[in-house]
Amino acid sequence: MRSPTAEHIFADWPNVETASAGINHDADNPVSPELLDWSDIIFVMEETQRSKLSVKFKSYLANKRVVCLNIPDNYKYMETSLIDVLMSKVPRYLPER
Repeated sequence: MRSPTAEHIFADWPNVETASAGINHDADNPVSPELLDWSDIIFVMEETQRSKLSVKFKSYLANKRVVCLNIPDNYKYMETSLIDVLMSKVPRYLPER
């Protein structure tokens, strides 16, 4: 629930549009070439996700910045400690408020 939480908490950030998607085949909202084309910056939560993304969508990532946040998959949706971690890691990559 890391990505949906990030999508939710940064949805109101000025001059930012958010979307979350999964790299695994059973994702509710799977990563697509169209979503990657739409993106200016792509955040992944773990290095394994960056590797899978690169293997599956290499040609779509040529001019994209992919940032690994190194956040383990042990949080619930909108968990306060997850929000704290996201707020400590993500804003440096976003336009100033």
